[in-house]
Amino acid sequence: MKELLKRALTGILYVFLLLAAVFLSNDAFDFLFLIFGITCIYEFKKIIRLSGYYIFLAFLAFWWVFIYLLGEIDQQEILRIILLVICIAVNIVLIGRLYSKRKLDYSNTQKFIITLCYIGGGCIFLTMIPYQAQHFAKSLIIGIFILIWVNDSFAYLVGKSIGRNKLFPSVSPKKTIEGFVGGLLFALVAAYVLYCYSEELNLQQWLILAIVVVVTGSIGDLVESKFKRLAGVKDSGAILPGHGGLLDRLDSLIFAAPFAYLTLQIFHYVS
Repeated sequence: MKELLKRALTGILYVFLLLAAVFLSNDAFDFLFLIFGITCIYEFKKIIRLSGYYIFLAFLAFWWVFIYLLGEIDQQEILRIILLVICIAVNIVLIGRLYSKRKLDYSNTQKFIITLCYIGGGCIFLTMIPYQAQHFAKSLIIGIFILIWVNDSFAYLVGKSIGRNKLFPSVSPKKTIEGFVGGLLFALVAAYVLYCYSEELNLQQWLILAIVVVVTGSIGDLVESKFKRLAGVKDSGAILPGHGGLLDRLDSLIFAAPFAYLTLQIFHYVS
């Protein structure tokens, strides 16, 4: 009971911090995810044993360019597309590595690139998501938070109650196919509710976004689990009592962010 209470209080404070930053101002939101990005990079750096501290300088430089400087550069669209392609390519490689049964040995340069694109790029695109059509779309980023939270919660509840078939036992023995399907179905229900209360997207777009976020977010959770399993650790850190590290809470969001951003850009150009 004490552990459950600790987890609940930490979860409430975490959600309150996210929502407060969104509603306070776009600068508060940007700053929060800058801090989140640095913290997640620190935790991931320890997991994969990346030596040196140049990764933090690289992330700060990328952050400054793509969050603050990009709007003043004529080539902003092509630069954004290049970063998006690179980040998605790295994520796809990490998906492929989920199926590898041999020990994966990365050079320090490879670890640097993976950290910068997978963690740093994910945080950057997560920060870019609410900046749609020259305004800060609060309901859009909150909607993505809600889709992830609903999926995580109901995947756990459904999997725990009726889960029988393992989703990816070699990486995460507790996750089940029933849990994944249950989380997805409830996320689709949440997407319908979001459509009713938000004017950012139409119903079809909310449903497609929910599928993209749930599928890629679930894969992102597996990707982080794979790295932790290779490192022989249970959690990425201990910053959140009862929940482990910050990366343990944000792994789904960070991995899904580039795919969600790409989906929103397709909506924009198609419509």
